[in-house]
Amino acid sequence: MLTAPLPMLARNVTHFMRLLRDAGFGLSPAHAVDALTALHHVDIGQRDEVRAALAALVLSGPDQRPLFDAAFDLFWRDPDWEGKLRAMLLPRVDAGAPPPKRSNRLADALAARQPAPPTPAEPPREERFTAPLTFSDQERLASRDFETLTADEWRALQHLVRTRRAHLALQRTRRLKPSATGTHADLRASARLAVRQHGEWLRWKFRRHARRKPPVVLLLDISGSMSQYSRAVLYFCHALMQGRERMHVFLFGTRLTNVTRALRERDPDEAVTLITEQVRDWAGGTRIGAALATFNRQWARRTLSGRATVLFVSDGIDLEQIDLLADEMARLRRFAHRIVWLNPLLRYAGFTPQARGIQAILPHVDALHPAHNLDSLFALEALLADTPAAAVPPMNQRQGRPHGNDPDPAPARAAAGSVGSAERRGAAQAMYPRM
Repeated sequence: MLTAPLPMLARNVTHFMRLLRDAGFGLSPAHAVDALTALHHVDIGQRDEVRAALAALVLSGPDQRPLFDAAFDLFWRDPDWEGKLRAMLLPRVDAGAPPPKRSNRLADALAARQPAPPTPAEPPREERFTAPLTFSDQERLASRDFETLTADEWRALQHLVRTRRAHLALQRTRRLKPSATGTHADLRASARLAVRQHGEWLRWKFRRHARRKPPVVLLLDISGSMSQYSRAVLYFCHALMQGRERMHVFLFGTRLTNVTRALRERDPDEAVTLITEQVRDWAGGTRIGAALATFNRQWARRTLSGRATVLFVSDGIDLEQIDLLADEMARLRRFAHRIVWLNPLLRYAGFTPQARGIQAILPHVDALHPAHNLDSLFALEALLADTPAAAVPPMNQRQGRPHGNDPDPAPARAAAGSVGSAERRGAAQAMYPRM
């Protein structure tokens, strides 16, 4: 039985808790103190007892157990981190057995903890330089186009998305809930409080508008021209799903695939691996109209409820069945509360909607935004809230009129938006009645 922890052991335990925190565990410095206290009550000569004591402190769910076991074995058994790190990043097949699962989150944490190589001493010299308007590496990486990233920059981008938890802005609802302050006096609650206080109206009760997370449905194009952008959006959506956002995710290329359940995996790399195994048309052709028809008939009535917003991520390049695409976009507009189109082509300053597919989609969307870098994805956190600050100017105010001499589509969209949700829902049920 250990009576007092050694200084070296205390430093190692603290270092191990920092490693777990960098790997994605929600730990604080107090967990390191608790870990040192827990080691007073176990025999540190028994490896299983130490593992169980630390696991009881840091684990918050069964899905974290494999990552904890890998980190524990790697930290407390073999000091050769560099060799282990290479083995995790470059898995190999031994004697025909399948390669073990690797944890990129743990590999990133270990890489961040690697000591920098010593640099040769140089004679001191005086240098003067100015660096106005400099930015950090993360800020520069967040503004880079997804299609121009190298392999190292792509790994750094994935780590940046994992470490920054994204949360959508809350929507204000018409429902009222009890509140300590507010503009709506709750007479019944105030009267009940006065009865408990012997008839004295000493304090008033109030109610205020409740706020909720907005339901979101993502329709993501995974065709060949959207491959890099689709992968980045998937990592961002995984961060939203881990933040308990109300989201349904559908991928479409030549067919429609529901990947909502796969994105609920704790590790984003494992989630993307499951999706690539499930989706067969990744980086293939595009049939937007047929995919929207499948969604409208099979999923729209189940997912587009409660004032749901549709995030349509695509470049709009489709050469087949343009009339079908226009009809299905019109049907989707009747189902959805709002349609936000994220188009990577908006990264070009002189972009004009010349393609027939883009012209068929544009009249039915409420907002048009770029989706070519991480800054544009993080801007969605405030965009998806139904607030005046999130209002988006129409396309003809951004880049000129989209159809040349065509009339302004903004009044048509305003007229369509003035139709009640009950009327749109009734029209949608008439189009696709229950069988």
